[in-house]
Amino acid sequence: EVQLQASGGGLVQPGGSLRLSCAASGFTFGNYGMKWVRQAPGKGPEEVSNINHSGATRYYANSVKGRFTISRDNAKNMLYLQMNSLKPEDTAVYYCGTRDNTLRGQGTLVTVSS
Repeated sequence: EVQLQASGGGLVQPGGSLRLSCAASGFTFGNYGMKWVRQAPGKGPEEVSNINHSGATRYYANSVKGRFTISRDNAKNMLYLQMNSLKPEDTAVYYCGTRDNTLRGQGTLVTVSS
């Protein structure tokens, strides 16, 4: 079964950190560029970061640049998003998916609030 399983969300205070994980199974993970997309309440989706199949190339939205770091471990079929200096405006459901939009996992909720 092809699956992307995101985890690691939760409630964190402003300025705090979280690490999101995305476990891939059922397909050749190392062949795919991957991305993290978030959707805040009442807003459209925003691609916050992506990474190419090897991990050599990374992109960050201006809203998260310098605070978030995307990484992957192809040996473990895992995608990560390290989120530091979190702000209330980072509150959203975060989804992992392939860059070509063929696969998307269920989301994990990140809430940044004091």
